[in-house]
Amino acid sequence: MARNVLRRGWRPALVLILLIIIWETASKLFEVPEWILPPPTSIGQETIIGWSDYNHHLWATIQLSVIGFVIGSSVGILVAICLHLVPVLREAIYPLLIISQNIPIIILAPLLVVWFGFGILPKLIVITLVCFFPITIATLDGFRQTSRELHHYMLMAGANKRQIFFKLEWPHALPSLFSGLKIAATYSVMGAVISEWLGASEGIGYYMTLASSSFRTDRVFVAILFIVTLSLLFFGLLSFVERKVVKASAQEDE
Repeated sequence: MARNVLRRGWRPALVLILLIIIWETASKLFEVPEWILPPPTSIGQETIIGWSDYNHHLWATIQLSVIGFVIGSSVGILVAICLHLVPVLREAIYPLLIISQNIPIIILAPLLVVWFGFGILPKLIVITLVCFFPITIATLDGFRQTSRELHHYMLMAGANKRQIFFKLEWPHALPSLFSGLKIAATYSVMGAVISEWLGASEGIGYYMTLASSSFRTDRVFVAILFIVTLSLLFFGLLSFVERKVVKASAQEDE
């Protein structure tokens, strides 16, 4: 597996290295002020030197992202199961779910602060709102893609709705569910940063606000680096869990 990862990953890694070299060279060649666009070496230096200034902000964002992701995932899976098992409820609620995603979070978040204050609750609501939708939609699609032939066969064999759900529909929906979870994992970091922009005393979003207001563009890029890294780590972790869970589910079916 590691060999396959290296075989597939060396090309994007090479492109990234070339972009960094071009960025560094252009910054030095055209003497771009660092407060406008710092070179990668300055960003790397700030990443190392400034660790004591932002490590608690990074930890706060990780905690908020994980808690919000767990809540959002639970809500998304629960909503998907309810809408799948109750067709009337799906017909009534599904259009409202689509409409809810047309409301920009950056506009809704200040209202949540007004309603619930500057505590952790409005932040968790923001993350939940950005996480649950892709999970709900992906899981519903997984349920709909269940083989009709197998469903009909289990009905003929005398299986009840509970057995059909846990033995057929749920295992078949797992790949789609994990697709939604991986999307939501990256959204959870974005939601945490957005909520920290609007009102917080710590976190990467708060750190970015302070850095941009003081024209420390290198620190802004450090924050962006950690946001991207966290998103990739969450995505990779869920991909690993997906392989284990789907494989175990397939073995049980056999």
